[in-house]
Amino acid sequence: MEDRPEGPGLLRGGRVCRHVEMLCCWSDRMKPLSAKKRKTTLTGTFPDGPAGRPTVARTTPRRRKRTPEEVQEIFRRFHALAPEPKGELAYSNPFTLVVAVVLSAQSTDAGVNKATRALFQLADTPEKMVALGEENVRELIKTIGLYRNKAKNVILLSEKLIAEHGCEVPGDRDKLQSLPGVGRKTANVVLNIAFHQPTMAVDTHVFRVSHRLRLSKGSTPDAVECDLMRIVPESYLMHAHHWLILHGRYTCKAVKPLCGTCVVADLCFAKDKRA
Repeated sequence: MEDRPEGPGLLRGGRVCRHVEMLCCWSDRMKPLSAKKRKTTLTGTFPDGPAGRPTVARTTPRRRKRTPEEVQEIFRRFHALAPEPKGELAYSNPFTLVVAVVLSAQSTDAGVNKATRALFQLADTPEKMVALGEENVRELIKTIGLYRNKAKNVILLSEKLIAEHGCEVPGDRDKLQSLPGVGRKTANVVLNIAFHQPTMAVDTHVFRVSHRLRLSKGSTPDAVECDLMRIVPESYLMHAHHWLILHGRYTCKAVKPLCGTCVVADLCFAKDKRA
């Protein structure tokens, strides 16, 4: 065996210790590991943390969960500020409510109300809407986003209400969500407002406020809805989503929130709010 340079594990005079000789024999039979694999293999030998990863000291405290008392206080203050909050979409019956909520997707309530003012004067029932026709509906709502697809859905849901529900809006979630253009959020709004059921419609405002107030850590609207339905006190559940929507729309805005006038500012620990 040829002499090897001295180093860790080697004896003076070029003689190799027994342990290194065994490794050298094995290395002749194996392909050399790539740098990436060699790094992974070595990292896996550290006993510091799970899976061989060295542990890192936590520099920030864990996010504390809301206590039931804090949740109660948040909604007590919302109730004191607005005991009977109302949605801002204009409607005259359950049918026009469904249509208004379908049209409100990715649009402002004010913009929808402007578009539906003339529409509902002409068609406030499924039969009248179908008689009006998709082309006329499209022309009346062209000021709001995605108006072509929304006009199509309004006609289709009107036809389905006539064919399957006797022109009446059903008070059942599954039946509502079977209507064209009606998703879970729309169904929750209709069930809450028209049928007085305690539901939680999670829009962009509810999602944002729920995270800032640490009412939920859910990454999807469904997850946030589940958290809110679980922690909001039953006595406040009927109006909870209205309070969160209005708070997010007028106070806890996405950009430049009005923290100085916020009724729950002392209970807010959010640090991600943009100035």
